[in-house]
Amino acid sequence: MPTYDTRRYDLDWLRIIAFGLLIFYHVGMFYVTWGWHVKSVYSSPLGEPLMSIVNPWRLALLFFISGVAIRFATDKAPSLGQFARSRLARLGLPVLFGIYVWVMPQAYYQVRQSGEFSGSIIEFYPDYVKFEQVFSTITPTWNHLWYLVYVLAYILITLPLLPWLKRIAQSRFWQALVTRPLAVVAVTILPFVVVETWLVPIYPTTHAFVGDWANHAHRFMIFLIGFFVAKDPAFWRSVDKAWKVAPALAIGTWLLLGNAPSVAQWLGQFLPGTAVRFLLSYMGVLYAWSCMLLLLGFGQRFLNSESRALRYLTSAIFCYYVLHQTIIVVAGYYLTGMELGALPEFLVLTLITVAGCAAGYEILRRIPGVGILFGVRQSSGFRLPSS
Repeated sequence: MPTYDTRRYDLDWLRIIAFGLLIFYHVGMFYVTWGWHVKSVYSSPLGEPLMSIVNPWRLALLFFISGVAIRFATDKAPSLGQFARSRLARLGLPVLFGIYVWVMPQAYYQVRQSGEFSGSIIEFYPDYVKFEQVFSTITPTWNHLWYLVYVLAYILITLPLLPWLKRIAQSRFWQALVTRPLAVVAVTILPFVVVETWLVPIYPTTHAFVGDWANHAHRFMIFLIGFFVAKDPAFWRSVDKAWKVAPALAIGTWLLLGNAPSVAQWLGQFLPGTAVRFLLSYMGVLYAWSCMLLLLGFGQRFLNSESRALRYLTSAIFCYYVLHQTIIVVAGYYLTGMELGALPEFLVLTLITVAGCAAGYEILRRIPGVGILFGVRQSSGFRLPSS
């Protein structure tokens, strides 16, 4: 078990894992049949089962760790005003620069592949920045940088509420919940099940911020849970017990979800439709939470140690996140026109993506005043204040 007066290297590792999964997931999006910005000529459903395994929890893990990070960071911030300004710069500047410069090529190659536009990227730019929509895709856009917009909003909402939120984390109700491993597994997820059952059908995910209420409910709640439990030894002791049964829960719920129509038909013989939907939503959320508990438990058991790789990636991974999707879209657009074959194309695209992120970070960290536009910063990690 980690101590709570020193750096939590396991949470640094999990942050890297969460961003890494996101990057490779987006490489996969170029190949599956689901809609995305550009698509390979070799798109097929072959990789969809693997991507479906990580899809329910990959972003939840990222927002959970973001909540943990904010608890650590605000506790050692000189002032909340200074902290807010630093987050506006660290998150807001990459978003603004991304919308008008770095993300823009993603929209350009999307409309080129769809046949909506055939001119140069310079000719495209005036139409891209118009408030009037001239393409089927929304422009200007933040695309994958929506995560930064949402996290920044949650931080700004959280800061004025910090004293109250800390009291919630210390309340008898919360402590009664997190000290019981069974409650951590089965009860903490109930608000998410409610959202999945009743709010998601009304407000499907759009990443447009306004109107994306079900997505906000999911992401903000898991962000707050991360904030509540960041420094709570009782929660992490419960995780240390619960993670050992998490694989069985994840496999069992996944198998049930794989047969959801049959399960729903069988339950429908005994329960009304709303109750069936609630139970299926419960299984889906339990699957995602079990996967997260598995990672959290494994991390605090086996990843809580420092290394040179950890120090490097802790500083680099946020820049990788900002860079990666534009690299995938641009490289993918040209590679798929070469008809290299599915496997060679996939391997080359993956190599270009990883190499492009690594090279981009190494270049940007050496250019004063430019790196911040791509998320380059020295991370202080998950370290508790010394006093």
